[in-house]
Amino acid sequence: MLDIKFIKNNLQLVKDNIKKRFTEADADLTVKLYDEKNEIQVKLDDLRQKRNENASKMKGKLEQIEREKLIIEGKELKNNISQLEETLNDINKKYFQELVKIPNMTHPTTPIAALEEDSKVLKKADNIKEFNFKPKDHIELGKELDILDFENAAKVSGQKFYYLKNEGALLELALMQFAMKLLLEKGFVPYITPDLARDSILDGIGFNPRGNETNVYSVQDTNLCLIATSEITLGGLYSDTIIAENELPVKMAGFSHCFRREAGAAGKSQKGLYRVHQFSKVEMFAITREEDAEKMHEEFLKIEEEIYNKLEIPYRILDVASGDMGAQAYKKYDLEAWMPGRQEFGEITSTSNCTDYQSRRLNIRYKDKSGENKYAFMLNGTAIAVPRVLIAILENFQNEDGSVNIPNELIPYLGKNHLRSKEK
Repeated sequence: MLDIKFIKNNLQLVKDNIKKRFTEADADLTVKLYDEKNEIQVKLDDLRQKRNENASKMKGKLEQIEREKLIIEGKELKNNISQLEETLNDINKKYFQELVKIPNMTHPTTPIAALEEDSKVLKKADNIKEFNFKPKDHIELGKELDILDFENAAKVSGQKFYYLKNEGALLELALMQFAMKLLLEKGFVPYITPDLARDSILDGIGFNPRGNETNVYSVQDTNLCLIATSEITLGGLYSDTIIAENELPVKMAGFSHCFRREAGAAGKSQKGLYRVHQFSKVEMFAITREEDAEKMHEEFLKIEEEIYNKLEIPYRILDVASGDMGAQAYKKYDLEAWMPGRQEFGEITSTSNCTDYQSRRLNIRYKDKSGENKYAFMLNGTAIAVPRVLIAILENFQNEDGSVNIPNELIPYLGKNHLRSKEK
């Protein structure tokens, strides 16, 4: 969330930014509720002080009339305090509900537009393969190679679930090992995180854990949710923590399963592995000082490029439009892979600079050299999200006979250089 003092001091700037993000938020109402809650807090503090003074007087030697008068005043103070506390709780809830609707500020170079299609292409793919045959999509290839099973997954778990089998399962493990090894060499600390997190942690990171608008699975009769990304559990790891400045940047690589409801997702381009309810992912996450955040963001983008250059997957880079970034992000880049089966690009990674928007809610700070506690800046980026990388590999590396070559970087992990149907 944004600092309320920043909102008050830059009210028109914040209101203009809400328009740039094409979202619904009321900065005026937020400031009004903030001022109201402060006024009530002052009155409440004054009444509590009077109650304490009343209690002190009651301890002294008093005439009966004076004591009875103080008892009446004490009861009246107690009732007034109780009413004001209830009013303050209501105002606080309304204030917080409005405050969290206000999106992060927007980087000056971000394209201002509502739709994903309006994002700016920063780099075009230059290695798209020209096939001399009609390429198959990953669904057909996966079935022929006997590495993907959607039908039995639908029987067991429902639509948008899948089994990976044979070399499909081995490919997932190969991709995880490849990504973790690369990130370890770049100074990231590897983590395998829990797949569940508390509502409060999801709230802090910026995911709506409950209600009709959520994309998250919640566990009934608990305060737990299945995570949509290990960004949630990696960020939550440092909640309510003050980090020494010399320990920054904190760089973490998290492996987890990810769970998303994907309600309403439909259409040909969303079929198969592209949009599913459960998948494995390696996520990059960093906690930095403010002055280091933009440099770290560019480093994340370069790492993502290195991964997909090594995997020989054709991709393009997008500077994501303001209306498609999500409330947390100040700046966001997407990498989109060319997917021959769809004859279009599809997102395979994103990386976002979330500034101190998440750390304020999670209370993650660092102590600078002067001893002052400052809110940290937080960044995230996808290294490998398995299903979409599998789409890109199967469709880009396919041969006319239905076999699929394995990217050179993965051969040592998989132990073979191609996949072939058992019938051939």
